Amino acid sequence: MRHDIWIQIIWGSGFVGRELTRLLRDKGHEVTLISRQPGPGKITWGELESQGLPPCEGAVNLAGENLMNPLRWWNESYKKDLFSSRVDTTKALSRAIAASSSPPHSWVLVSGVACYKPSLTAQYTEDSEWTPFDLLSRLVKDWEAAALLPENVAKTTKQVIIRPGVVLGRDGGAMKQMLLPFWLGLGGTLGSGRQPFPWIHVSDLAGIIVHALEPPADTPPSSSPQVFNGVAPPLNTNYEFTKELGRVLGRPTILPVPGFVMNALLGLERAVVLTQGQKVIPKRTLESGFQYNYPDLTSALKEIVS
Repeated sequence: MRHDIWIQIIWGSGFVGRELTRLLRDKGHEVTLISRQPGPGKITWGELESQGLPPCEGAVNLAGENLMNPLRWWNESYKKDLFSSRVDTTKALSRAIAASSSPPHSWVLVSGVACYKPSLTAQYTEDSEWTPFDLLSRLVKDWEAAALLPENVAKTTKQVIIRPGVVLGRDGGAMKQMLLPFWLGLGGTLGSGRQPFPWIHVSDLAGIIVHALEPPADTPPSSSPQVFNGVAPPLNTNYEFTKELGRVLGRPTILPVPGFVMNALLGLERAVVLTQGQKVIPKRTLESGFQYNYPDLTSALKEIVS
């Protein structure tokens, strides 16, 4: 049986979206993208607003301005775009789902681990309670709240939130900016290097999304979203990541980047993503039966640089 899976992909989400689209099509699904521009296999935002959500089995939201866009200064305009590109588009899609005469059986939002407060000692699972403590955690709270469906719709549509760490892959994300300096022998730890480095290979993140899109079990969906931490199982540090990438590439990693330099280049509120980190455990992801293709740094980095 073939299914139609409708995926929203705009701005910086193309990296994960391309991998997800490839995986879904490999599994025999039909994929339609919500886009600014019309074209084959696409619907536009205008069509979504005027005609509603077409019949589909699942919906995935990957929208959002790239947080680490090297071409944009950290200012109020950029912060506003970070919020609107995530919160407003999520609201539009959740409203379309709620208004549909045949809503999808699964609705998946991909947010982030910035909700968890950075710490060298605390460990976070999907059951960990949290409250906003800075700009990015407030963004996650508003983003996830925008995805909530009315109770009557949530009785039939499974709601899922996936919180990924740093997404690693050869075609985009953090690795696209890291590989050249590391190839040149200019790589090094960021800040102290002791900070946790929650990460996931893009193939595994796409796999978790597909896993989450599976139709709900015979029991009715919960009115509250299911949350899955989209991270690999190991609790690595930035130092461990740096040294392993250097080893796989056969390059030295002797040029650390001090925290104050990162703060100056990226802005303090943005730099914390790289200079601080969280120990995130994919407890519920593992309990769900998901099998990782790249469960450790060595296998993930070897695939990326091969």
